[in-house]
Formats: sequence, structure tokens, C-alpha cells
Amino acid sequence: MKPGDPHLQKNPLITYGAGGPTYTARSTLYRSFVVVLPFTLAAILGYITYFATYFAHRHDIFHPAPPAALDDRVAKLPVMGYNTWNAYHCDIDEDLILQTAQLMKSLKLADAGYTHVNIDDCYSERSRNDDGDIVEDATKFPSGMKALTDKIHKLGLKAGIYSDSGWFTCQLYPGSFQNEARDAKRFHDWGFDYLKYDNCAVPFDNITRENIIGRYERMANAISDFSLSSGTPPLILSMCQWGREQGWTWARRYGQSWRTTDDIDPNWQSIVKILNQNSFYTWATDFYGHNDMDILEVGNGPLTYEEAKSHFTAWALLKSPLLIGTHLASATKETIEILTNPEIIAIHQDSAVGTSISPFRWGINPDWVSNNTHPAQYWSGESQNGTVFMLLNTLDEPADMFFRLTESPWIRAGRQYTVRDLWTHTDNGTAVRNFTAHAVPPHGVVALLLQDAGNEPDGLWPPCAVLEWCMHSNGSRID
Repeated sequence: MKPGDPHLQKNPLITYGAGGPTYTARSTLYRSFVVVLPFTLAAILGYITYFATYFAHRHDIFHPAPPAALDDRVAKLPVMGYNTWNAYHCDIDEDLILQTAQLMKSLKLADAGYTHVNIDDCYSERSRNDDGDIVEDATKFPSGMKALTDKIHKLGLKAGIYSDSGWFTCQLYPGSFQNEARDAKRFHDWGFDYLKYDNCAVPFDNITRENIIGRYERMANAISDFSLSSGTPPLILSMCQWGREQGWTWARRYGQSWRTTDDIDPNWQSIVKILNQNSFYTWATDFYGHNDMDILEVGNGPLTYEEAKSHFTAWALLKSPLLIGTHLASATKETIEILTNPEIIAIHQDSAVGTSISPFRWGINPDWVSNNTHPAQYWSGESQNGTVFMLLNTLDEPADMFFRLTESPWIRAGRQYTVRDLWTHTDNGTAVRNFTAHAVPPHGVVALLLQDAGNEPDGLWPPCAVLEWCMHSNGSRID
């Protein structure tokens, strides 16, 4: 969120030569030397080994090895949960937050993996208290934040809070600049597990003497220092810097996710624009650090069913955090079905492969060409259970979508693959060399999981799926 929006806002061959023995006459003295030399060398080596062992032992006594470092990293996998902003903006209170948490349980969203309930801006008083602390709004949160997070935790969920790297938040509530250590402790004492950290109200350059990296480093250090001093897990740090200064190149040093673009809107134009921008830096996502494509708009605005499916599929397979942003109390059955697709979520939460899908062919445009209305259409990536494909029809009419299997770097030539549709939840035969998805709806998506099914049938022609320097062992080129 930022000003400017409607709310202020991845056997060598060894050749052995042959040779015969050579005989040379040597004197008796030389032969004696040859006999004695090995014993002398053995004795010297023995003394060296003894003293090396002795002093190594003394070193271990006086300089014991340091204990193994504790891996206290958080958010190995992209966070799933709920954020209040898209649905409610500033109209929040403790009853709404608790109701949302309860709905996440009753609608089986928590069972699907959505475990965080995150409060966005507008929860605090306009000023800090006399001790310098942020204070929750007494009208909106009369029971206090600790009581609220205790109830959320009792439901088996986690709680998230919001602040800003500047003087104020985007809605002009107290920010955390120059109060990072105080606020990191405050959020922990309130019982929060997660911090969304925004980028508004930037102090003057002659005060910060820093760029955006430095302002986020301050809070990252505060979180780390408090974790070390208190012996508690660090807050998950979600950096909401809107893609400024190429966060995908540096932000994983400080937090677990970073925004890659401006704010999302609940329409197709916004969805494909964000997807287009992210198609060029999918490489940045892996375990413990994720490109954040912003809060989900599934269930909001004029998005059609097919557009909502495409939106959710792209965010999940690119392994962005999945934060629901719709009114759960009035969410339709279709919305909940999209948000809880178990086969899509299984890819998103893959514990063995942390990387994102990436484009292997742009489709309408030449490869590597940016187009905010027609982003890349053909995507693939690894998973622990096979190769994932996403086919996105960006046209306003149905389209057949064809690709050669080996266009994806994760497919082996000369093999055939079973095809699983991750939206229809059906097995769809075996693909050999090529695949066509017929009549993909306008703005619709096809998500597939291909699994190796052994060698392709004998006798296929041409003998290479890719006709580039395809050659017989006799030297004849086929292409």
C-alpha cells in the first residue's frame, strides 16, 4: 500500500598407454641408499604424525570447537494466510479479526494451509504513548492486542501486524523509523509472528543518509537482535517496498518476502501487468525468500471465474505468498474452491523444491519481450512429483495452446509423460513429444503435472524432438 492509490495509498574415457621395463645397472652404495631411505622417511613421518596429533589434542582442550549454529530461519515456504487491507482497508476491529480467524477454520482454509491472520494499517492510535510505544486503538481493540493474538493462537493460527520504515504508515499512523528496536519488541510482546513493513513517509536524505536497503536493514537488525537476546523465533519480515530498487536482488538478506510491483487491483489488467513484470525475475524465489506479487484479489471486483483461477494459479505456482483479501463471510463457493485447490497448493508448499515456475515461451510476443496486457503464456518448473506447466490464454477468445515437451528444461528427450490436470483433478493419458490444450477459455489457465512414464515408443520420426544438429552415429545430419 502506498500513496497514489484510492486509499492513500530455480564416465570419462581413459586411454591407457603400453610401455616395457627399462633396466639400469647401479652401484652397491646406491642400492643401500634405496633400502635405507624408506625407513628413514617412515620414521620422520611417524614423528610428524605424533606431534600433530598431540598439539591438535591440546588445541581442542584450550580452544574447543564452537557449538553448531542454531538454524532459526523462518518462512522456508511462502506464507499463506489472510490480510485485512483489500477487503476492509481501515475499517477493522478486534471482532472482525477474530471473526475472520474463525471463518478461516470453519471454511477449511486453515486446513488448506492458510495459517496467518494479518492486520494491516489503521490499528493504532495516531500518536505513541509517553513511553514512546505504539498503542492499539482503544475503540477498535479494547481488549488489547495480546488478548487478540492469544485467541488467534488458541485457534491454531498465527498473527501478523503492520508497520512502516518511515515516520508514518501510509495512512499516517506512527511508523517505525528510529523506533525499530522498540517496535520489534512491542510486536513480539503483543504476540505477533509476522510483520508487514511498508515504504511510506520516507525521511529526508540528510536524516537517513540511506537508501531503501538501509531503511529495511534497520528493522531486520532489530528483529534479529531481539530474537537473539530473547531466545525467541524472529518475526517473519514481509517487505512492502513495491518493487523499488530491485528488491529481488538484495531483499532476501533481510526478510522472507519482498514486493515486486505496485499495488494490485481487482481486475484482469492489474493481474497480467503484475505477472508480466514478475516473469523477468522468477529466479529470485527459493526457500526462505519469495517474490511477493501482492495480496490476492480472488473473490473481489469484476474478475470472472476463469480470471480468478488464472490469478490464483499464477501467484501459487510462482510461489508468491498467498494472502486472501476478500470478505470471507460472503465468499462464494467458487471463491473458496479456487483458494483451496489442494493440487495447486501442493506445488506452492513443496518442501523439496523451492523454486518458481518460469516462462519457456512467451507465445504472442517474441521471447523476453515485456507486454503488460499479454505476458508470457507458457511456463514450467520443477516439483518433487514431476514437472509443472502453466498455460495462460491472455486473449479475449478461446485458444488452442500447443507446446513441445522439451521446450521445458525439466523434460527429458526420448521419454513419455503422464498428464495430470490440476484443476479438473483428472489423469489425461500420456504425452509423447507434444501437448495441446484445446479451447482454453479467454483469460483462462491450464495447470498440468507431467510425470515420467518411461521411454517413448520406438520408431518415432524424426529421431530428435528438437531438429538442431540431430545426427546419426555415422555422421549423417537429420535436420
